[in-house]
Amino acid sequence: MSLTALIVDDHPSFRASARAVLEAEGFEVVGELAEGASVVETVIALDPDVVLLDIQLPDMSGFDVCAALDACNGRSGKVILVSSRDASDYGDLVEISCACGFVPKGELSGETIAALLR
Repeated sequence: MSLTALIVDDHPSFRASARAVLEAEGFEVVGELAEGASVVETVIALDPDVVLLDIQLPDMSGFDVCAALDACNGRSGKVILVSSRDASDYGDLVEISCACGFVPKGELSGETIAALLR
């Protein structure tokens, strides 16, 4: 059984490349979103194994989305934050977030995602 993933990023090109990378490495991408407002309801509906969540969304920060998931149903442990910026650019925000990890967009791989889920 493959792991399922929801990709949340406002850039269609990143969503497409993330989908290709994840599917090539055995993940099943069950959905894609371009904004943060509907992430909680989508996670409840689709129950993905992991949410690949961009930190910089047009309507809200990935940190806020992560906190909303945690407050709603304790699902933030399955969130992996992604950004085109380095984790150090966010200070302590990545470490104190409810996410299980952070991956720079340029280093995204199925292996990296699977390692963070262990």
